[in-house]
Amino acid sequence: MIDIINTENSDRDFGDANNDEVLESYEKKPLSIYIHIPFCVKKCAYCDFLSFPVGAACMSGYGVYREKYIEALCEELKSYSYLAETHKVRTIYIGGGTPSILEPDEITLVMTTVRKLFDVAEDAEISIEVNPGTLTSRKAAEYIANGINRMSIGLQSAQKNELEALGRIHNYDQFLAAFDMAREAGFRNINIDLMSDIPGQTMRSYLDTLDKVLRCKPEHISSYSLIVEDGTPLAADENLLSQIPDEDVDRQMYDITNKLLGTGGYHRYEISNYAKAGYECRHNIVYWTLGEYIGIGIGAASFLYGRRYTNTSSLEDYIDGMARHRELMTFGDPVANLGKARDIIEHMRNVEEELDADRLMEEYMFLGLRMISGVSAEKFNDYFGHSIYDIYGPVIDKYKSTGHLEDDHGLIRLTKKGIDVSNTILADFLIEADACATDFKPYSVVIIHHPQDSDPES
Repeated sequence: MIDIINTENSDRDFGDANNDEVLESYEKKPLSIYIHIPFCVKKCAYCDFLSFPVGAACMSGYGVYREKYIEALCEELKSYSYLAETHKVRTIYIGGGTPSILEPDEITLVMTTVRKLFDVAEDAEISIEVNPGTLTSRKAAEYIANGINRMSIGLQSAQKNELEALGRIHNYDQFLAAFDMAREAGFRNINIDLMSDIPGQTMRSYLDTLDKVLRCKPEHISSYSLIVEDGTPLAADENLLSQIPDEDVDRQMYDITNKLLGTGGYHRYEISNYAKAGYECRHNIVYWTLGEYIGIGIGAASFLYGRRYTNTSSLEDYIDGMARHRELMTFGDPVANLGKARDIIEHMRNVEEELDADRLMEEYMFLGLRMISGVSAEKFNDYFGHSIYDIYGPVIDKYKSTGHLEDDHGLIRLTKKGIDVSNTILADFLIEADACATDFKPYSVVIIHHPQDSDPES
């Protein structure tokens, strides 16, 4: 297994009076970490995520792959250790795939590595996704022991025929058992994933699923409509496609979800997400508000210093690259080898761009308007140095006049009417080339230094 880096000598010492003064005047930036576990028991019929079913031919020798992948995750975490100087980790999300397919000691290794390398806030939100068919009491207890305090359980439906149509590996009874395991282990923040527009689903069956979920009293519920993605087994199954409810039924399901969850004490804080007060998913809010995050693992995306990049989707390339990185940084002169090690990391992050002002504004509006609270004109000005009305005034006025947007003293948000056609409205917030000439320079241009490097990296 991987050696966990010793950070005793690299940690800042704020023990004396002078350093206390420095600490008092210095506030670290918030950082989120996403950790991708690509393994699953079996790919669902609708899934186009980057994941590998453990029974597939390509995953022969799965146990070896899994061990090496965990080592690679820990090595990639080490490559970001310099961020401990400037950032405090506020949220961590372990997603997949199916993270609950891992053994408890593997999750322990990952979490121990994170805590040794990064400055993790005491009140950090730390989530893990689980499939009801793979959770055990031992795993749930180990999650709690490692400080994981939020669990997201993929139920999708309480109906046997609908779960089978989706290709899920679990049934409703297994979900109930998993939910009870989580509560008994000590989880007091649980999300349940639901899906509408499933083949064979009716309004009656959907209402039954909602009723059963509400009886569980989770703290958070995510409710999404099924999207049929090209290249998935579902997309090629004409029989199942013919059983998908029509748009009118899907709209009714959407409306009844909002009404019933509202009555049940959940408030909608994003188009598809509902929470009891104080249990909004802090990690997802980071994405929706253009906060900084790093993605660890194959296919994982990052947004850091204004640069967006995505890791390689090749499992073999990722494992081999991280192994070479470890060798360079473990053996020989790590300072002399740093350039080669950095080249390996940059090669792994092979989809990279620095976002300009227009692109950042687009994303800020596109993501922010998905939140029920909307976008703050004041925060927009603070972030970009421009009035939101100078940039988007005509679009805002257009949809205010049609009743799709409202402007409540500088809080711009979609109305219920606007939410119903949100995709069309959000598309209007895309800025055409040269339509907005600004002198804004995103914070991406700030020069930072790797602790062991004399050359700047942006």
